[in-house]
Amino acid sequence: MAAASTGAGPQAPSLRQGQPRSQSPGTPALSGADLARIDAQLADSDRLLERNYPGDDGSRQPVHTVYVPADRFTPEFAADWGAEALAAADARGGIESLCALQGQGTELAAAVAPRVRAKLAREPIEDLRLDFEDGFGDRGDDAEDAAAVAAASAVAAAVAAGTAPPFIGIRFKCFEAATRARGLRTLDLFVSQLAAASDLPDGLILTLPKVTTVAQVEAMDFAVSRLEEVHSLPAGRLRFEVQVETPQLILGPDGTSPVARLPHAVPGRISGLHYGTYDYSASLQISAEYQSMEHPVADFAKEVMQLAAAGTGIRLSDGSTNILPVGDNVEQAWQLHGRLVRRSLERGYYQGWDLHPAQLPSRFAATYAFYRQGLPAAASRLRNYVEQTGGSVLDEPATARALAAFVLRGVQCGAVGADEVLALAGVGLPQLTALAHPRLAASPTPEQAS
Repeated sequence: MAAASTGAGPQAPSLRQGQPRSQSPGTPALSGADLARIDAQLADSDRLLERNYPGDDGSRQPVHTVYVPADRFTPEFAADWGAEALAAADARGGIESLCALQGQGTELAAAVAPRVRAKLAREPIEDLRLDFEDGFGDRGDDAEDAAAVAAASAVAAAVAAGTAPPFIGIRFKCFEAATRARGLRTLDLFVSQLAAASDLPDGLILTLPKVTTVAQVEAMDFAVSRLEEVHSLPAGRLRFEVQVETPQLILGPDGTSPVARLPHAVPGRISGLHYGTYDYSASLQISAEYQSMEHPVADFAKEVMQLAAAGTGIRLSDGSTNILPVGDNVEQAWQLHGRLVRRSLERGYYQGWDLHPAQLPSRFAATYAFYRQGLPAAASRLRNYVEQTGGSVLDEPATARALAAFVLRGVQCGAVGADEVLALAGVGLPQLTALAHPRLAASPTPEQAS
């Protein structure tokens, strides 16, 4: 017969026979053996996180990549584009007028315009890719061989003269069967000639386009590993970007996302994932009129890329717009470009492609406005966090890292001065870098301080 309920609510379960009684208050129940067992269980996880998710290394990320047919590059190329960019802006009222077209108020434009003008005179191109793919085409093996060697020599000359952009490299043909041998030969000739001419540039970047499978990236890893061996380069010296231009890289035949596997197939080798606006859109049968960086298919692909790269240290880049500021379309193209640049920045894509000199003013104007508009609030919150003073927003360490990373990016691209940050946030560049990237030492590298 069941015992009658006392009406006092659920009864506490009695201790099973042989079960130890609770420890006295303040005494841990888990033994050293228990903790050792948990450590052993998580050893593989620890190694995975350490190797595959190192986080961002704190070095400078360019705000854009310029693509130019490889045979058009000369050591004066960047300066020539800067002069053309300034001339295009001055022909239509100056950079202040461009800022007004982008909706910047008088005060903001007054801060942005002189910085953009100085940027176009000093460093108009942050990242340059000499293109042997779509921008070069099929000109025959002899012509491309000669162009690859000449491009390497021109890059070496530009680096020696101090006229090369901080980041520079090539895009070669993809690893699909029809172009694989040609792409590998161009890569080999360029790297080999560059290594023979001088030390490799610190900002050397190689771009593998139209990737469809993980196996193609693994093949690229093998190719650059062999080039490192042949030329006595440190292991891992030749990192490369992957261009995400095909739907097969977003969703594979087995229903998984190959792009999410890339960082773990070749840990530490991939430097960036770049979205390819027009190849990707065309592959999904989007008509030419509606192919855009802001089409829903583009947003979906870029969100998957963002998830795949999170924590891996791999940088992201948005694509380009082919609406160029030329002829009677300059003002409208500047407005569109500025809006798209801003849109990318707000979504965590801090880099994009530029295809014409007249896109440089709108790129830098929109970028600088983004950082300058956000600086006062970010600096105030950062100061409150560092000084542990109360404010209207309670920021946690993760948010403080995001605030510091935002401000640091503004400094690195020239939108914000380190002196401004010190005045507003009360932190110098070494502390700002340490807040943004806690794994790094507090003192920045020369590249981080540039």
